[in-house]
Amino acid sequence: MKFSYKIFQLPFQDAFTISKGTKIHQPTLVVELDHFGFKGYGEAPAISYYNITVEKMAEDLERKRQFVEKFAFSDPERYWHYLHHLFPNNPFLVCALDMAGWDLYGKIKKKQLHQLWGLDISQAPPTDFTIGIDSIDKMVEKMKRHPWPIYKIKVGFENDVDTVSELRKHTDAVFRVDANAAWTLEEALEKIPQLKALGVELVEQPLAKDNLKGMKELFEKSELPLFADESCVFESDVEKCVGYFHGINIKLTKCSGITPARRMITKARELGLKVMIGCMNESTVGSCAIAQLAPLADHIDNDGTLLQSQQTGDGVKFDYGKMIYSQQPGLGLTGFSM
Repeated sequence: MKFSYKIFQLPFQDAFTISKGTKIHQPTLVVELDHFGFKGYGEAPAISYYNITVEKMAEDLERKRQFVEKFAFSDPERYWHYLHHLFPNNPFLVCALDMAGWDLYGKIKKKQLHQLWGLDISQAPPTDFTIGIDSIDKMVEKMKRHPWPIYKIKVGFENDVDTVSELRKHTDAVFRVDANAAWTLEEALEKIPQLKALGVELVEQPLAKDNLKGMKELFEKSELPLFADESCVFESDVEKCVGYFHGINIKLTKCSGITPARRMITKARELGLKVMIGCMNESTVGSCAIAQLAPLADHIDNDGTLLQSQQTGDGVKFDYGKMIYSQQPGLGLTGFSM
């Protein structure tokens, strides 16, 4: 098996701001695995607050090139276990290669992944559309430019509830809010009832990931479902969320790929947790992978391609939140090449 890779700097349509900072483009690494003429693609975007850059992913790939290429590929789950031990400190890179392995496997089997797993894509929830932090006028303009049935609104700033209230005047769409760990317990207890009155459906990561005492109290008092994001990164975190959150947001890049994500979904269901599958502003490659898992989720946040002004190819498309799948095998990518 041979591999190649390419680094992309994908520009956002608008500066993308959350409580952790602002970015105008998304660095992402796309890998290609070539196995007897079949080509599989995978992706991992770089996220600054996880301290894994695209340059670091490329460096690790080159350093262990011979070990990646010598693997006798037969199925993606076995491949993930190999990669997990080969790159123990780089889950983002493992995700990209795992994703490419699944794409490869689907192409060999001539089926999309959801078909191999026996999933019904008609059961896939619609994806939300994220409204990043900005002036109220600009946030309203973004909504008008992108009419959508569900908006995820980034909060975690001064007067954020007032901002949500202003946005509510312009749409009857479902609102979700994501604080990206920026609230204190006192703020959350004060704001959540107000947000419920504004028609907010759920709150994502209200408190700092290590504020377990605060989350326990908030879980017991919250009038809205609470979903873990920064508090649920790896498989081992799922069980830790019981009694602190009502659901988890699974990010393929953070958890190290499709293979562990499927296990996390199964574990969450066993524990009575709701499941959201989220994105980290992946391009078409990662968005297609998320779409394959969508029928297993309660909520979907797969709007990376919608926020960007440049893409790496085609694949899943969107019709007012509904994901439209291609007929291509594997991840369902079309028109993509390195």
